[in-house]
Amino acid sequence: MKCIVLSFALLAAPLVNALAADSFSGTVVDVMCRGKDLASHTRECALNCAKSGFALVTADGKFLKFDESGNARTLSALKKLSKEKDLKAKATGTVEGELLHVDSIERFLTGVSA
Repeated sequence: MKCIVLSFALLAAPLVNALAADSFSGTVVDVMCRGKDLASHTRECALNCAKSGFALVTADGKFLKFDESGNARTLSALKKLSKEKDLKAKATGTVEGELLHVDSIERFLTGVSA
């Protein structure tokens, strides 16, 4: 009986995490430029430093580094973006420490989504 309960708990854990997804708004920045002025950080710089990965910095200063899926989605959206500075976005996903497991980048202010 204990094995059945444990098996169910292990199988249900990913479902609980999926249900716990939250939305986060802030400024997208490449990890290399974490400490720079976010309002003047450019799309070109983010694209040039894409290998370092991307993150979202919330209004309260929380730094949420994207997982690989989030990095790929953000890179794709940045390539299509016409806005050059103040790269605001809304991401949905689950947080584990400082890592955001991105389900979606819902919007950049120009309407590009990934």
